[in-house]
Amino acid sequence: MAERASWSLGAALRGVFGAKTIDEDTWDDLESALIRADFGPSVTEEIVGQIRAQVERYKTTDPKDVQRMLREIVEERLSKYDPTLKLTERPAVVLVVGVNGVGKTTTIGKFARFLRTFDRTVVVGAADTFRAAAVDQLATWAERAGVGIVRPEREGQDPASVAFQTVEQAKRDGTEIVIIDTAGRLHTKGGLMDELGKIKRVVEKQAPISEVLLVLDATTGQNGLAQAEAFIEHGGVTGLVLTKLDGSAKGGFVLAVQERTGLPIKLIGQGEGIGDLTGFTPHVFAQKLVG
Repeated sequence: MAERASWSLGAALRGVFGAKTIDEDTWDDLESALIRADFGPSVTEEIVGQIRAQVERYKTTDPKDVQRMLREIVEERLSKYDPTLKLTERPAVVLVVGVNGVGKTTTIGKFARFLRTFDRTVVVGAADTFRAAAVDQLATWAERAGVGIVRPEREGQDPASVAFQTVEQAKRDGTEIVIIDTAGRLHTKGGLMDELGKIKRVVEKQAPISEVLLVLDATTGQNGLAQAEAFIEHGGVTGLVLTKLDGSAKGGFVLAVQERTGLPIKLIGQGEGIGDLTGFTPHVFAQKLVG
């Protein structure tokens, strides 16, 4: 496992691009590097095929050209999706969804802090009422972010009523953005989606929902995505937030997840600190990933 943790796509690609010429090893090494970085088999095959065709067309033998082509292809494919957060309504209501364990609650705290850096006023709603620990954790993060919180009046309170109270308070106080935490696990997926549907209906009586953001843990890659399929299918998700994207070992998942879901990545978390969640910029990400 230690070897896995120290592996990085950047180092693997330096080996490919630092070679003297392009040969069959170039393609084998490039393919294995992309697969290992969680681009997924089909995306990897398409990208390598595109680069091989370009190399043949331009009759180049310089591995540095392969680097440039890879960077351009990754950026072009990432840019097909619009990463802009749609937060123009007042209040703009954001539902945050995801399976338990992906860092949903901490992500909300970081997102609130991110919005505060743009001088937006924010209130968070603790509608994950089935876990008392989640409410306390969210309260801690809200305090760190310098934003208000609406807590359940009692343990196990109906999540939709907490969401309703949060939007109600935001309208009363003139708060610009509402972020609502939702449950990550009920007894059945159907129950979870019913609960989410109820929260949406109740909120929409007062204000439109601007975004439904699905939090995914980048380190779990394709497995984590499979766990979250129900949210994508039934939850009305408008964008993705990737957490724990601390190195390039899983960097390919960024492209793979957009192409597999058809949803844009809107925020990425690249560390543990409260200021480590940022907006997603395809050009910058492609540059960092490929070099």
